[in-house]
Amino acid sequence: MTLFLSTYVNKIDKKGRVSVPAHFRAVLSKQSFQGIIAYGSFVNQCIEACGIERIERISESIDALDPYSEERDAFAATILGGSVQLPFDGDGRGMLPELLLEEGLQTGGKHNNKI
Repeated sequence: MTLFLSTYVNKIDKKGRVSVPAHFRAVLSKQSFQGIIAYGSFVNQCIEACGIERIERISESIDALDPYSEERDAFAATILGGSVQLPFDGDGRGMLPELLLEEGLQTGGKHNNKI
């Protein structure tokens, strides 16, 4: 698994687009979905984003929880139910839906990027 290291500060434009750093895009372009997966954070007031491989591992972790637990339901509803696939446009940006933009803004991360 490739780690995303460093912090980048990018603005979200008026149309809800955010630029993804070129070396992040290079890594993500080798995955089965060439874009980012964005979802409202389970812990912080922000949007988290990651590649499809990371969201697949998160899904596997959720599947390993007790199928009748509130914890499993909460994670599945928040992360998987609230996830949106955002393909990159020609300029390396992803367009955030209005619903996610209402979640809040923050930046940084190791496996997930916070927007």
